Amino acid sequence: MTMTPDLIAQILRYHYAERWPVGTISSQLSVHRESVIRVLTQAGASPIMPAQRPSGVTPFLPFIEQTLKQFPNLTASRLYAMVVERGYGGRPDHFRHLIARHRPRPTAQAYLRLRTLPGEQCQCDWAHFGHLQIGQAKRPLMAFVMVLSWSRRIFLRFFLGAHMENFLRGHVQAFESWGSLPRVTLYDNLKSAVLERKGQAIRFNPTLLALSAHYRFEPRPVAPARGNEKGRVERSIRYIRDNFFAGRTFTDIDQLNAQADAWVAGAASQRPCPEDTKLTVQQAFEQETAHLMALPPTAFSCNELRAVSAGKTPYVRFDLNDYSIPHTHVQRSLTVSADLSEVRILDGQHVLATHRRCWDKGQQIEIGAHLQELVQHKRGARAHRDTDRLVHAIPQVQSLLNEAAKRGEPLGRTATQLQELLDVHGRTQMTAAVADAMSRGVPHPNAVRLALQRQREQQTPAPLGMALSAHVRARDIAVRPHNLDGYDKLIGGAHDDAND
Repeated sequence: MTMTPDLIAQILRYHYAERWPVGTISSQLSVHRESVIRVLTQAGASPIMPAQRPSGVTPFLPFIEQTLKQFPNLTASRLYAMVVERGYGGRPDHFRHLIARHRPRPTAQAYLRLRTLPGEQCQCDWAHFGHLQIGQAKRPLMAFVMVLSWSRRIFLRFFLGAHMENFLRGHVQAFESWGSLPRVTLYDNLKSAVLERKGQAIRFNPTLLALSAHYRFEPRPVAPARGNEKGRVERSIRYIRDNFFAGRTFTDIDQLNAQADAWVAGAASQRPCPEDTKLTVQQAFEQETAHLMALPPTAFSCNELRAVSAGKTPYVRFDLNDYSIPHTHVQRSLTVSADLSEVRILDGQHVLATHRRCWDKGQQIEIGAHLQELVQHKRGARAHRDTDRLVHAIPQVQSLLNEAAKRGEPLGRTATQLQELLDVHGRTQMTAAVADAMSRGVPHPNAVRLALQRQREQQTPAPLGMALSAHVRARDIAVRPHNLDGYDKLIGGAHDDAND
């Protein structure tokens, strides 16, 4: 329940005028007893508390307070085990509730207000904004945020992941957006900036050092667990969440970044500058520009470079997808160079293929010529295999193929048809058929096929004599028919008598 002024006044009246105890006030007003005690304590009153029963933990309080003073971060479960060894018989959940009242509270720490000079420093960090579903791939939506410490000018860019190349792209695009850069960039101890740290001994990421050498700025990590030292970027991220991203709709990351650029140039730049409330952030940034360092002539390369291996199929795997390559470069080690829109596959310094970048998962991005060349190569290889087998089995075939080639016959189809005839009729008959076709001057598979047919006709065996039994031979005796004229006369005489 919200402690409204009316409710507070009612609690105080019941305490002072009616002399109600805390429990009665709590039950009558449906307010937690701790809230009632807090209201009375803030008003300087002494709450009327019912008589407390002695607690089982009371004899152990001196030991508990002394132990917590020596070990402030000791867990309640470990302290409970220590007290049980000394004779405590209560339940652990009740003990944990009691210990929370006696655990020493850390003293509040005061901080100095940090001020910077114009053009001296910027602060940078990542922020996570959920995930984007692109086809079958679920990719993290990360915001790269960089803020100029004096003018509070924000640079905001969304990426699909927080890997090192996107970290570098965020720096380069921020510096190009401002047209200049500050002398110091402040980071927390993320792996893209600091690989290892022991106190003040810091091992920076070598790629970040290369970027800082190119743009001539100093990378400076804050002390561990000191978020206040980079509070400007932390507050900017909260400002982005509440004033830009909340309730925003977009179709893809390019549209989101376009909306972010418009918001940074508009509402974010028109807010008052905290360093000088008489100025807007845009006006302060225009004043700070004169104190920033100039950009080098060329931008730092932020392409992703990955060593990949091509297998037996003409594809290489990169970022969850397969990209096609020429079939002549399978089973080799290649290099992929990729930016946010394009993927290039290299063999040394030679570019084998250039593809559009796909952010989906499990897709095959192909160039039609790569597969067509492989199909042509496979067809030619099959024709060569048929020719080799034919020549090895029947040397005379080489002459037939040479003559067929002179006449413009397709050698692949010719070799395939001859190979089929060889599989059916065998080497001996094919040798004779090829010789017959060449003798007739017709170097064509049809001539060979006709020669094989003639061979079959010539090789038809002659009829064989067979010894038959007497009753079988009797069935084949030729019977000479009788003259039937006498029957015709008889039939004719019968008809004449009937007419009479």
